Amino acid sequence: MDEPRWSMEGVPERPGVYLFKDDAGKVLYVGKARDLRARLRSYRRPGGDGRLLIRFLEREAVSVETIVTRTEQEALLLEDTLVKTHKPPHNIRLKDDKSFLMLRLDRAQRFPRLEFVRAHSPKVGDPSGRTRYFGPFASSSSVRRTLSDLHRVVPLRDCPDTVMNHRSRPCLKHQIGQCSAPCVGLVDEAAYGELVERAAKVLSGDTGELEADLAARMRTAADELEYERAAQWRDRLAALRRTVEGQGVSPRDRVSRDVIAFARSGAEAVVHRLAFRDGRMSESRTHAFRSELPDEELLANVLTALYGSGRRLLPDELVLPCEPADAEFLTALLGGVRLRVPRAGDRRRMLDLAGENARSELERRSREERTERRALDDLAKLLDLESPPEVIDCFDVSNFQGANVVASRVRFRGGHADRAGYRRFKVRDVEGQDDFAAMKEVVGRSLTRGVRDGDLPDLVVVDGGPAQLAKALEARDEAAAWGVAFVGLAKARAERARRGRRNEASDERILLPGVEEAIELARHSAARHLLERIRDEAHRFAITYHRKERGRVTSQLDSIDGVGAARRKALLKTFGSVRGVREASLEQLAAVPGISAELARRIVDHLRQSG
Repeated sequence: MDEPRWSMEGVPERPGVYLFKDDAGKVLYVGKARDLRARLRSYRRPGGDGRLLIRFLEREAVSVETIVTRTEQEALLLEDTLVKTHKPPHNIRLKDDKSFLMLRLDRAQRFPRLEFVRAHSPKVGDPSGRTRYFGPFASSSSVRRTLSDLHRVVPLRDCPDTVMNHRSRPCLKHQIGQCSAPCVGLVDEAAYGELVERAAKVLSGDTGELEADLAARMRTAADELEYERAAQWRDRLAALRRTVEGQGVSPRDRVSRDVIAFARSGAEAVVHRLAFRDGRMSESRTHAFRSELPDEELLANVLTALYGSGRRLLPDELVLPCEPADAEFLTALLGGVRLRVPRAGDRRRMLDLAGENARSELERRSREERTERRALDDLAKLLDLESPPEVIDCFDVSNFQGANVVASRVRFRGGHADRAGYRRFKVRDVEGQDDFAAMKEVVGRSLTRGVRDGDLPDLVVVDGGPAQLAKALEARDEAAAWGVAFVGLAKARAERARRGRRNEASDERILLPGVEEAIELARHSAARHLLERIRDEAHRFAITYHRKERGRVTSQLDSIDGVGAARRKALLKTFGSVRGVREASLEQLAAVPGISAELARRIVDHLRQSG
């Protein structure tokens, strides 16, 4: 490889920010440094052959621009601003991958039970104090292990109300000692309440009294030579200890610390962060992104993204898998936070737990990616496409008795939802309930814009039968988007089987342009699951928009004195929309059943005043 195309001539030995750019002037990567010249020099290989340590700089970087700042803190703030402005493809922009895993205990229930829930904040709560949340937990498997062990120590019910209220005899869990059977009255509310309080104490870490009690029972049984019963108390004591440990490593100190580990596979990277406060795990978060940066540089970028902007409260200590690039610089920027790279002990166990979570999430994503690629490959073969469709758009129309007709377009890229490509449409040129014409209008509008902006999909999925597909193809021709493949997705009609019974769930079928026979999709095929997921997402998106519009329209008409649900329905059915009602004459309004001349006048006055 030749010398890098960008020059270091004139780069100062001062703090500041550097921007790598490609030949079109697009910013590829933004970094900060205490010494710009030393930082840029560090990207060259130590062997002195002039090559670069980072592949994307070798392939794409043509120039580097530097901006000098007075202090390192100014460099940090400027870097954050420039990353938000330019959105460089090789900078790390962390997004939370999942919500918090919690256990919820609702004391408002007659016989409360612990429920596994996801929450968007680790500090969720109920102002009344009737509901408590415990966690967060490091992973879903740790929650399930915790619940399983806890029920061996504190036999709360785990069945929903619909099951408990209809039982006439105890279930198997009662027989093995893991449920107190409140469903059939084998425990009263007062005794069950004591079990609830004991469970809350265990999940809060207050287990000393219960541990002592179980240990005493075990010793007593052993002294009385009742070894089987002693073994039961021993197992319960072990389950109790695992319950507390199941929420994560329990440190022996109360230092405020964050533990960060990552896992990588090629350019795919996953970072997992565990936060410990007051001797307990208080947060467990996963972030995923793509990066070709070396581990040390990646870690420095992660720390800057997590803590540099001041959005997150800094801990006293950061436990890391390796020393980040510019460690001294980062320590100064982060207000003297201690950086630890442990080899053994509690910190190492915490780091291993975070690493296990990161690897688990990376493996899950890899499996999901393989499944999506297989689905796209299968779809290409099924539809006889030259290559797998990277960008797929799906359209769905939603209306209520011809009123407030709206439509949605969802976009999937590489088998994943691309929310930046979602669009909502108000149907403008179709009066009444005509789903076929509405489909043609919205597909035409979308493709016309796509032709103009160079943003066409590879495949369009139409939710509907032959008529909807035909109208969508007319829109494609009028928009001159002939290179876009089209397919219809509909459920096959249920055929009556013998003795008048219907077949089981109808099958999905694909409709191809110019092909009379529909293709039935195999029930468990990857292509079918992908198409169903895309279609269901388009339907959800359209319904959400329609409800919003219908609520707005409902408030417009319902705010008129004398117009209730029945009259509103009659007006919308007659005129198709609020606009139709607004444009109707007094005589036309008064001709609607239930609308008097006086009410017609009020409707006209109200709608004209509201615009």
